[in-house]
Amino acid sequence: MDIFFNFLRSDIFLTIMFFIIIILAILYITTVINLRKLRTSYQKFMNKLGNGNNLDEMMKEYMKKVNLVEEKNNEIISYCKVLDDNMKKCTQKIGIVRYNAFKDTGSDLSFSLAILDDYNDGVVLNGIYARDSSNIYAKPVENGNSKYVLSDEEKEAINRAINNIK
Repeated sequence: MDIFFNFLRSDIFLTIMFFIIIILAILYITTVINLRKLRTSYQKFMNKLGNGNNLDEMMKEYMKKVNLVEEKNNEIISYCKVLDDNMKKCTQKIGIVRYNAFKDTGSDLSFSLAILDDYNDGVVLNGIYARDSSNIYAKPVENGNSKYVLSDEEKEAINRAINNIK
């Protein structure tokens, strides 16, 4: 143990410690210089060239714009849902059947026309053509059926409209 304490008191130990302190001082100075360069580089990076806006301020402004776009997008989505609901109530399905109501007319001049929405509600029109007259009748349709008696042609027109058969 005395050898160790004698070594700590010797000139060799002091010389070694002196060189270690000098090396640590050089490393410290090098680190301070590199840190200063890094700070300068960071400041240049954080400041936008031209108008001097801070990158942090730019990000905050960008986030405000993103939030505004998100709000507008939500408004558009809700508006589109309203449009979709309204479109279901619009005329979407049409089916037509031409037929010869009377054998003496010679052609398929009579017709049944079904006009329905997405819920299969609407109207079926029946146009009957004869040599001396022409009549059109309308019957309401709810959920693909009518409370009035339907002819075979009217039923077929409704079926074509529901199944989108042309």
